[in-house]
This record gives sequence, C-alpha cells and structure tokens, in this order.
Amino acid sequence: MKTAKAVNLGVLFLIELGVLAAAAHWGFTRDVATPVQWLLGLAAPAVLIVLWARFGAPKASHKTRGAGRVAFELLWFGAGTLALFAAGAVDWGIAFALVCAVSKALAVGWRQ
Repeated sequence: MKTAKAVNLGVLFLIELGVLAAAAHWGFTRDVATPVQWLLGLAAPAVLIVLWARFGAPKASHKTRGAGRVAFELLWFGAGTLALFAAGAVDWGIAFALVCAVSKALAVGWRQ
C-alpha cells in the first residue's frame, strides 16, 4: 500500500504539470498571429502557476481548505481539461479528466 500511495503522489504531481502543459498547448494552437500565440502560450500557464502558488501550494499565502479547496482544485484541474477540449484534443481531455478524478479520489481516500 505504501508503494501505491507514493505512486499516486507522483501522478498528482504529473497532473499538476499536465494542467500547465494543457494551458500552454491551448495558447500555442490558437489561430492568431504568432506573437499572440506566444503570449497566450506563455501567459495561460503563468496565470495558473500564480493561482496555484497563491491558493493551492502547501506553503501558499492564502491556502484553501475544506470545501474551498475542493472548489479550487475542481476549477484548477478543470481548466486543464477545458484547455485540451478548446485546443481540439477532446480524447486527451477526457482521459486527463478521468486520471484527475481517480487520482484525487484516491488521495482523498488515503488522506494524502
């Protein structure tokens, strides 16, 4: 069980990175001028990084708890799924959402 919990923590970290990659993918795949693509591709994950640092990280200045934490994570991880959908990667978005749901459910069940 100890190994499964450790693997799940790794998966949680990877899906956090996945949200950032999905946001960047969305920005870089927009049908706009190249400078705007770069702006969106870099700004979208930057905004998510700031939100995570402010509200989601273990040492966040305004760490969310309880129902607020659930809502924050639902919106934050949902942003990654929606970014994949908006970029046209619907199958990847569905797979990402399922991995997020399973991993977070295990984390809650195991109190990680």
